[in-house]
Amino acid sequence: MIRQTKGMFQGADGRNYAAVFALVASLFFLWGFAHSILDVLNKHFQDVLVISKARSALVQAMVYGGYFLMAIPAGRIIRRWGYRTGIVTGLLLYGIGALLFVPGGRLMSFPFFLLCLFIIGCGLTCLETSANPYVTVLGEKRSAAGRLNLAQALNGLGWVVGPMVGGMLILGDDGGNISLPYAVIGCVVIILGVVFSRLRLPSPDEPEERTDMASKAAPSLVVSVWRIRSFRYGVGALLLYVAAQTGINSFFINYVLEADTVLSPSTAAMMLSIGGMGLFMLGRLLGSFILKAVAPARLMTLCSTGAALCMACTILLNGTAGIIFLCLTYLFESVMFPTIFSMALIDVSGNNTKTASSYLVMSIVGGALAPVIMGWLGENNMALGFLIPFFCFIFIMFYALSYKRLRQRMQ
Repeated sequence: MIRQTKGMFQGADGRNYAAVFALVASLFFLWGFAHSILDVLNKHFQDVLVISKARSALVQAMVYGGYFLMAIPAGRIIRRWGYRTGIVTGLLLYGIGALLFVPGGRLMSFPFFLLCLFIIGCGLTCLETSANPYVTVLGEKRSAAGRLNLAQALNGLGWVVGPMVGGMLILGDDGGNISLPYAVIGCVVIILGVVFSRLRLPSPDEPEERTDMASKAAPSLVVSVWRIRSFRYGVGALLLYVAAQTGINSFFINYVLEADTVLSPSTAAMMLSIGGMGLFMLGRLLGSFILKAVAPARLMTLCSTGAALCMACTILLNGTAGIIFLCLTYLFESVMFPTIFSMALIDVSGNNTKTASSYLVMSIVGGALAPVIMGWLGENNMALGFLIPFFCFIFIMFYALSYKRLRQRMQ
């Protein structure tokens, strides 16, 4: 077991990247927290600012819209200046957006909050564009999916902590304090940005490459990446996965409150944290070990099928049964993002990895679209809104089933 773990972080150059991996993996917690606390904000703004479900979904739309607009610039930043600059840029933008929630708590202006979230989204884009591909090259290529799932386990912890903190501080009986959690996380992120600015991170995937030559080659690289079918369809699968995940998270609290009218919003937030995100984190931990024995495409087939079945039960059932199946969905979807990400990059190499990564991160814009549609469909009956993630999981299942054929055929 120890030998397998050591090999997981052993690069082709003979160096062991375990320490670097641990440092970069800590960043995964930060954006997990940032995403999961949005689901509490969604319900908070509905109640405090008296807005519809569809309009409250603009919370997610602004963050994920930032992903769409910032993905290409983020990719250019890391191609020219490296992973460290991308990480530092992301941390600083994340910190600034979070600290702006302090004056935002006084203004209580929905458009101002959306601006803060957009800045945070731009920061998270730089972090994910840098950290996700960087983790995949910190060791053997065949163990990339397992390594990314291991890092994403910390991301899962962030998803657990976010609703828990948000439920206590933002959805409290006294009206909540929206500024406090963002003020604390903003300070932490800024400090980490300073720390990373003083570190020198190795680049095992391109030890001899010159940055200026990589930049000149970028236009042709962009074209060649889209000729890889496993990557091309992987972008679509990742877009729909993020759409499903974000939509489910956004209206989890609404669904639970409609399914059991006795529960309070803070209790529903705690259920999201422990029941939903707890299973999500568990799935991430199990996934990193399961992928040592099971092919990524096979695991994705099983998980996407299970998630689709859970969504069908969530829509058709009500009460406690519906809530249980909604929580179980998190277990099945937990490994999807890192596994699809690594599957899409498996046939990509060299500096193409950075180019391809920026497009994969751009596909996260799916999280901006699904919640708005789900809010509109579920305005009077939230269960109907979950038709959107159901169809997303069906597409992912077909991607996993056809993955081997996609890799064999290049256009």
